[in-house]
Amino acid sequence: MGRLTRRAFALAALSAFTTTGATAAPRQGGHRASGEMRGMWLATVANRDWPSRTGLSAAAQRAELIAWLDLAVRNKLNAVFFQVRPTADALWPSSYEPWSQVLTGTQGKAPGWDPLGTAVTEAHARGLELHAWFNPYRVATHTDRTRLVASHPARKNPGWVVAYGGKLYYNPGLPKVRAFVQDAMMDAVKKYPVDAVHFDDYFYPYPVAGQTFDDEAAYDTYGGAFSTRAAWRRDNIDKLVLETAARIKSVRPGTQFGISPFGVWRNASSDSRGSDTRALQSYDDIHADTRKWVKEGWIDYVVPQLYWHIGNSAADYAKLVPWWAEVAKGSRTRLYLGEALYRAGDPAQAAAWQDAAELSRHLTLAKKYPQARGHVLFAAKDVKANRIGAMARVVADHYKQPAKPPA
Repeated sequence: MGRLTRRAFALAALSAFTTTGATAAPRQGGHRASGEMRGMWLATVANRDWPSRTGLSAAAQRAELIAWLDLAVRNKLNAVFFQVRPTADALWPSSYEPWSQVLTGTQGKAPGWDPLGTAVTEAHARGLELHAWFNPYRVATHTDRTRLVASHPARKNPGWVVAYGGKLYYNPGLPKVRAFVQDAMMDAVKKYPVDAVHFDDYFYPYPVAGQTFDDEAAYDTYGGAFSTRAAWRRDNIDKLVLETAARIKSVRPGTQFGISPFGVWRNASSDSRGSDTRALQSYDDIHADTRKWVKEGWIDYVVPQLYWHIGNSAADYAKLVPWWAEVAKGSRTRLYLGEALYRAGDPAQAAAWQDAAELSRHLTLAKKYPQARGHVLFAAKDVKANRIGAMARVVADHYKQPAKPPA
């Protein structure tokens, strides 16, 4: 993806159209405030944030990982969202899937240590939550199955896989696939006391012009109860969410389940319940009924990716925050806001992102809405880079004291 990130996919899908949180809670013990999420995503796909390159020694990988945790502490963050299953592979000794190639450069090759186990232990030693971030259905960022290790489940079960948009995906419409990806993720939950299981925004893939996601055979077999393929696809993702939530609670009742979806559910022009936006719609385009998951309380927290500046003509941050606050109001699902730190100071971005105060203004605006309980920053490399001083401005304006995440 060049600067390959999950956000790049989403932003490309939106290109046709173009923080934190709650009021400060009382301090505890005179030292720490409580009840505010301050997180950062630590992305591993294509070595986006960590490790800095493939093939580092185990000691060097471990040192880099710990440095990211220390960076979070220095910036008074309290949670790290660590991507541990970027492409149907694993950053722990998995019973189901191969070791990720981002570690050694060779998929399936053991790195000589346990990154997820280390991350959990070292995060907790620093007072950080460790949210294990999984991508449920992405298999590869290419379409050459022979590049997958021979033992990869996608090679052993070629009927599970769909090539689309230059990438490989597991087919969400197959019950065996849904069960398998849950088993693969639950392997980590059983082995480690992670604070949360976290999904990103990839369910069905983002639309690619002129291409069709070929799930016709699965729809013919399993979609008879649905009037449209879109409704069937949404039901498939609903089942993934509900079943995963139940399995997490059965294994580790104290572990949270959260999702960071694309920031627009539906536009008001499509649905009167939607937001005043003109953007891609998760409900229609990737078949993720994110509003339902919050309203029904299926997930413990939601982190909509609100990666637009205040005043954006297609998707205005200042309009989306109150929309999501209203969705979360009265539900059991906590609302955190996903923030595009990666855009601050990037000369390719709009003028608003060249202002060091833009992101700080997001946090100030969100304080007006009690449902907004915190923010998560994309991503770790950008926290460290602190381009134009945007991260330092957030810390100075909003993170003067450490804080605990919401209970």
